[in-house]
Amino acid sequence: MENKTSDTNLLQYQAQLDEKVDRLGSLLSAFDATSLSVFPSSPTHYRMRAEFRVWHDGDDLFHIMFDQQTKEKYRVDTFEPACEAINKAMAALLDIVRPSESLRRKLFQIDYLSALSGELVISLLYHRQLDSEWEREANALRDTLSRLFPAVSIIGRARKQKIIVGNDFVIEKLPINNREFVFKHIENSFTQPNAKVNCDMIEWALDCVKPLTGDLLEMYCGAGNFSIPLAIHFDNVIGTEIAKPSVNAAQYNIEQNHLDNIKIVRLAAEEFTQAMRGERTFSRLEGIELSDYNFTTVLVDPPRAGLDEDSLKMIQDYDNIIYISCNPETLADNLQLLCTTHTVAKTALFDQFPFTHHIEAGVLLTRK
Repeated sequence: MENKTSDTNLLQYQAQLDEKVDRLGSLLSAFDATSLSVFPSSPTHYRMRAEFRVWHDGDDLFHIMFDQQTKEKYRVDTFEPACEAINKAMAALLDIVRPSESLRRKLFQIDYLSALSGELVISLLYHRQLDSEWEREANALRDTLSRLFPAVSIIGRARKQKIIVGNDFVIEKLPINNREFVFKHIENSFTQPNAKVNCDMIEWALDCVKPLTGDLLEMYCGAGNFSIPLAIHFDNVIGTEIAKPSVNAAQYNIEQNHLDNIKIVRLAAEEFTQAMRGERTFSRLEGIELSDYNFTTVLVDPPRAGLDEDSLKMIQDYDNIIYISCNPETLADNLQLLCTTHTVAKTALFDQFPFTHHIEAGVLLTRK
């Protein structure tokens, strides 16, 4: 197999971005949307996460990916979309793994998680149980890589097994409007993959809320990617998230950013909707009296399926809605209902995923 390299350039990037702008603009035109604010990506070295399968050829091994059309595998020695730290680690890692029978045997996947600081977590996935010999070799691997990077951790994963050599997270420091925000990004949990465009998304949301007052509710808050920076503007913030690792990371992030006006509750969006309506009580809301809050604004960042009808009706109770979407089709579907009570005030396209069909969008809605 030959190494597959990219021949992308700025002209090609602009052409694909223009296509996305046209597609999203067409979907939003039915709602009298204002002109799109467009936030482009760098065409290379923008991803802070990357996953590769591993191909073994005798005692040799290398990263591979699969062509989406032909499904054929191809060798990957460098990967233009990934940040420079990941590219540097790809070569250095395999040079150490190849001669190590313990690190190499039945290794089938390698995942990389990085931060703007250059911190790295490298996860090695195996079709076998890991032993003390593997752990000894993994520590030596980490020691060697630590000479090349500010901080490196190694994670070994096998069936019902996870061995952490170092940490299972990186500490990200995002520059937002000339202020630095600290985030713990945990391995195998969702984080925004394009750090620069993520900063653009947060700054756009901050611009949306400039004239707003009161309290903010964020549903699907993850580790606080939006709610933590937005807490500097609102009186109080409540974020809801169902994934326990993300909730734990959010609590860490609140402390590290020295905020005392934000609370994260481990509830699904549907559960919080029931709590707001007084239909159910939850022990996880103990000590939080929802009736004391003056929620004027809600931010939602739902999965690709969009919001369910009950959640849509619930957020219509708020004067202002910030909707971050990773699926413009379900966004447009949700807007059919939301625009019966609200008007589209601002729209944005964030190109998180260059050279793919994926679109990340933002919409600010205000009550009619």
